[in-house]
Amino acid sequence: MWRAICVILAVLLTGAGAASAGEPVKIGLLLPYSGVFAVIGADITDGLEFGLARFRARTTRSIELFREDTEVKPTVGLTKAKKLVYRDEVDLLVGPVGSNVANALRDFVHGAEIPLIIPNAGNNLLTGERCSKWILRTSFSNAQVTRGMGPWMVAHGYERVYLMAPDYAAGHQMMDAFRETFTAAGGTVVGEAYPSLRETRDYGPYLAQVKAAAPQAMFVFFAGGPAIQFVKQYAEFGLKDTIKLAGAGWLTSPLYIDEQGPAAAGVLGILNYVPSIETPENIEFQLAFQNMFGRVASEFAVQGYDTARLIIEALALREGDVKNRAALVKAMHKVTFTGPRGELRIDPATNNIIQDIHIFETRAAGGKVRAVVIDTLPAMQDPPNGCRL
Repeated sequence: MWRAICVILAVLLTGAGAASAGEPVKIGLLLPYSGVFAVIGADITDGLEFGLARFRARTTRSIELFREDTEVKPTVGLTKAKKLVYRDEVDLLVGPVGSNVANALRDFVHGAEIPLIIPNAGNNLLTGERCSKWILRTSFSNAQVTRGMGPWMVAHGYERVYLMAPDYAAGHQMMDAFRETFTAAGGTVVGEAYPSLRETRDYGPYLAQVKAAAPQAMFVFFAGGPAIQFVKQYAEFGLKDTIKLAGAGWLTSPLYIDEQGPAAAGVLGILNYVPSIETPENIEFQLAFQNMFGRVASEFAVQGYDTARLIIEALALREGDVKNRAALVKAMHKVTFTGPRGELRIDPATNNIIQDIHIFETRAAGGKVRAVVIDTLPAMQDPPNGCRL
């Protein structure tokens, strides 16, 4: 609540805020603030609040945030969503992080006809065959992130790969997208494993299977606490120097790469944002964010930041009106801007984001490990995949 009050006060102190009338626009946050993805939920929130503060002068409305912890549990997320909509009477929802939670929210959001902006969860179905005109995504779809890495790895000599990801929707969807393009390009998957998301702490038994399969590389998806554990154990198990580690870029997020230390060096990644993107927009953003928070802005913070800008820009187009929710969503389709990631827009055919996807390698320099962009796949756009809005 204190953060919400700070955002309201910041808005009211501006000239635009002083001219606002009526109740604040109420935004309900459905993010994990406990459990394995708590650090991600907190970082998205920081990015969102930072974006609201930076772009607040573009709308005459003040904004109030209501935070709820999904705990990365579908039933909890759904209960909290109902509380935000029916008790707190929010005007729109932002969240969640987990694809399993996002899937559980779909039917409720669609039936309640309330906009849900997803700042992380990449569940393909929500901008595919289970799409809804009320659900938009400012982050990525799981397939959008990983499908470009399959042919890239084959082209760079990695033809035998072992796959691993947590046993939930995002893990399977990311591996499916990679496998499809990787095998189509001539690659061979020599094995796969899907450890439990919450229960796995020791990856040793899985890494023993990888060693026995003798691939040229691994392609994985891990994020948050599991990513920290996996990268460290991969090095400790002695695979780092013999089997190239690659994966969806959250594996070595700037949010926790310092904690991973030297073990994180030499990893190939693919993601929608890398802090080292050399554009004026990203350089300016990173400088401002680091001055505010004392740390490098991660991909999660950027997704929260861009979500805030999308909301503010749509409010500006609607002159602050949130009562006509359908019109507010249509306004979001009209928003285009160049942010830290590059040029962004929402695809009106799927409600998924259109954005550049970056391939990078983590390298050690000056006692730190940082991601260096080595290739970019421009304006990646998902096909409708059964979506009819």
